[in-house]
Amino acid sequence: MDKAKARKQLEEIKKLYPKTHHYTDFSNTFELAIATILSAQCLDTVVNNVTKELFKKYPNAKKLAKADMKDVEKIISPITFYKNKAKMIKNASAMIVEKFHGKVPDKMEELIQIPGIGRKSANAILAHGFNKVEGIVVDTHVIQVANRLGWSKNKDPEKIEKDLMQLFDKKDWKWLQFYLKSYNLDYKKKAAKIKGEK
Repeated sequence: MDKAKARKQLEEIKKLYPKTHHYTDFSNTFELAIATILSAQCLDTVVNNVTKELFKKYPNAKKLAKADMKDVEKIISPITFYKNKAKMIKNASAMIVEKFHGKVPDKMEELIQIPGIGRKSANAILAHGFNKVEGIVVDTHVIQVANRLGWSKNKDPEKIEKDLMQLFDKKDWKWLQFYLKSYNLDYKKKAAKIKGEK
């Protein structure tokens, strides 16, 4: 892919969505980590509604680790795969308490040890929780736009991430996911289209 063309396309997208923002609500790194686990294959609005009650009742890793499983399941029941995710966030909280002294770690190699957190989620937590940008969050929207615009021919998220990291300056990595999400949602509504769009 031509680097100059890709960067021009990204600038067009950024002009369309100058006020991009984080879609999930959080006030600290623990809330961000739990919201990120819950957001897999689930609408952000649903996650935000659920986490309001969840974090009110269980505001830290220690409390969530000790929470009654049935109560956690009940609170997050509107979320997809809520039983699995209830187990995941309890186990994640337990590991944060036992292995990381109750604090969400700020290193990729440590984050990916936590249940429910892979490279994609770790990138999101590092960038938006610690302002440490090590890579690019590659979700469904990023994959669709990157493939459609010819930024990557790969289907594997980690390979797409490498392609995008070579195309764009590091200053764009943190918010790339959200620019592309806003653009993709509009594209699906046929509301936006940029030069070179397939």
